[in-house]
Amino acid sequence: MSHTTPAIRAEGLRKSYGATRALDGLDLTVRAGTVFGLLGPNGAGKTTAVRVLATLLRPDSGRASVAGYDVLAQADRVRTRIGLTGQYASVDELLTGRENLLMFGRLYGLDAAGADERARSLLERFDLVGAADRRADGYSGGMRRRLDLAVSLIQEPGVLFLDEPTTGLDPRSRLQVWESVRALTASGTTVLLTTQYLEEADQLADAVAVIDHGRVIAEGTPDALKSQVGGDRLDVVVRDPADLAATARLLGDAVSAPASVHREEQRVSVPAEDRMEALTRAVRALDGSGLRVEDVGVRRPSLDEVFLGLTGSTATDHENDRERTQEVSR
Repeated sequence: MSHTTPAIRAEGLRKSYGATRALDGLDLTVRAGTVFGLLGPNGAGKTTAVRVLATLLRPDSGRASVAGYDVLAQADRVRTRIGLTGQYASVDELLTGRENLLMFGRLYGLDAAGADERARSLLERFDLVGAADRRADGYSGGMRRRLDLAVSLIQEPGVLFLDEPTTGLDPRSRLQVWESVRALTASGTTVLLTTQYLEEADQLADAVAVIDHGRVIAEGTPDALKSQVGGDRLDVVVRDPADLAATARLLGDAVSAPASVHREEQRVSVPAEDRMEALTRAVRALDGSGLRVEDVGVRRPSLDEVFLGLTGSTATDHENDRERTQEVSR
């Protein structure tokens, strides 16, 4: 596959489950050798999109190609060129890490020597050598995910689908998975990553598409996506709710931008185009003001804020709407 040919292309994909439309004209183009983030809440259609692209589901209409091959007409060729890691580790927990890799190696058609060599290489690559001969049911969540990634790479796929790979992991395990993904793309693998976390897409993705109700509602680099909802924000949390109004006036004047008051969190927020300049101005304005401040910091928009900016409601609202729709259709 040439680097000028998209690793993944989808045009007008549609897929329904009864009255629920999971994909509603999904369009995607993923450049070879990049990480592409598919971002959205539960029920947005991310997993259905992955299953169609990985040839596990047939779309109702539309077309798609992966690694240059049509997912319907050339499904067998697609399967030899992809790897897939789902939301939950698919390894056999009664086997050791090494045994899992050997078993899958043989299932993928490697002879005994080839499977052994591939297992050794992947155990080393994913820092699992020390745990290679321990049963997988004794692995931490992060170790299981790394073993799952290793299994998905036995065929050395050109395209890897990662469907919410860090769901349920603690922060340290998430970082370990992120490091593994970065190493994969450095070696030339194209990765399509689905996630609910803007931070994860921001850390890993070269480009991001926000999907909701089965279609793309925004697309671009993580920075471009954040800029659509106002970019970074400076937050000040006050000790006394009575200080919120005064803090809002003070910060608005300091950074020459409108301030938002979040009473339940006792927080005032202002845009921060230049993170350091905004923080410096805010601290100077607050110093000696007499306002009782608990915390000051600059942060990036949350997933809910992205969805609020793009659709007028939060990701949680969208998820609840989808759940109510599914309940009515049952």
